[in-house]
Amino acid sequence: MGSIKKYIAEFIGTFTLVLIGCGTAMLVGCDSKAGCGYILTAFAFGLVIVGMAYAVGNISGCHINPAVSLGVLITGGIKAADFVGYVVAQILGATAGAACLKLIFSLGGVTDQTGGLGSNGLAGVNGSAVAGLIVEILLTFVFVFVILGVTDSKFGHGSFGGIIIGFTLVLVHILGIGLTGTSVNPARSFGPALFAGAESLKVLWVFIVGPFIGSAIAAFCYKFLASNKDA
Repeated sequence: MGSIKKYIAEFIGTFTLVLIGCGTAMLVGCDSKAGCGYILTAFAFGLVIVGMAYAVGNISGCHINPAVSLGVLITGGIKAADFVGYVVAQILGATAGAACLKLIFSLGGVTDQTGGLGSNGLAGVNGSAVAGLIVEILLTFVFVFVILGVTDSKFGHGSFGGIIIGFTLVLVHILGIGLTGTSVNPARSFGPALFAGAESLKVLWVFIVGPFIGSAIAAFCYKFLASNKDA
């Protein structure tokens, strides 16, 4: 029963992330030249993490991101069975969040300023999958590396962890939105892409592979550094 509750918490958290984060992007747009929408979107994603960290963090750890779950798995924080359950719950939550946005914007006749339910793309890197992959690897590395350090029970930062992690997500969005729309989260990319059309699905692999690679590098790097802290 405990695992089911964790999975439900992950579903709710990822649902909220897509609903509010992608929903904000759809409303205000993400044009870096306009500025305001760009920053609002970055903060929308980051502030969801802050809120959810204190809402479900004590239940599931508030991963709400398959890449984060992979990093925690590699560092020994969860078992393989829970990793699979977390990822399934996160994907379902992201899909449900995107479906709700599709419904709301369709019924309400609201214009989607992103043109694709806030889905990720490669327009900012001129369609280069390699460049997009590098961006996602690097940004996910930074994000997951911070998470592992903040949540380390030996060297962590206690009750301030949710705030630190949330603002780190804002930070990587500030750079990444103009390049790839910033994924660093395969579930967040998967949900909107399902409803955004063929073009989003065509490049979806970048936003799955990149975050997983970045997370794995961050996890192995953190394990190495933390294990030698007292050396």
